[in-house]
Amino acid sequence: MADSYREQLIKDSEFLRNDKRMGTELVDKLVLQLNRIYPQILNDKEARKFRNLGVPTAIRLLELLSHLQGKGEEACYEFYRALHIHAEEVYFSLPTRIRRRGPWFFLSCFTVVVGVAFLYYHSEGKGLGNDTRKVLGFTTLGLGTQAKEVLISYIGDCRRK
Repeated sequence: MADSYREQLIKDSEFLRNDKRMGTELVDKLVLQLNRIYPQILNDKEARKFRNLGVPTAIRLLELLSHLQGKGEEACYEFYRALHIHAEEVYFSLPTRIRRRGPWFFLSCFTVVVGVAFLYYHSEGKGLGNDTRKVLGFTTLGLGTQAKEVLISYIGDCRRK
């Protein structure tokens, strides 16, 4: 059975506290998101406390995470949602997210890479047909931003040949 968001946040807390990407600006964005959209999770007084620049960011983050865990499941879920919106790269590198991907995720990534390499090897100098371009275009839908950019630029290069 999957962990609750509260349990996940407990597991991810140490990673978040040690991640250098969790700087002052990002913590402030998360606090503001939770305060403005969900004042029942973070009221104005609590938001001011977690945005106090007189307190080091690491301490504010630790207190915020503890506060959210105490607020329950919905608060933890909304924290993850805000983190996904404001810092996708941090969100997807969380220990609980990496573990969820499992072996099938990595096998599918490997298959995509092999497929692209195969297409590249067999289409050198020939350019790609319309059907192959369409397949590569749809392949980008499930990939991250950097992988999309690589595939899309490759398709563009093949069109020019």
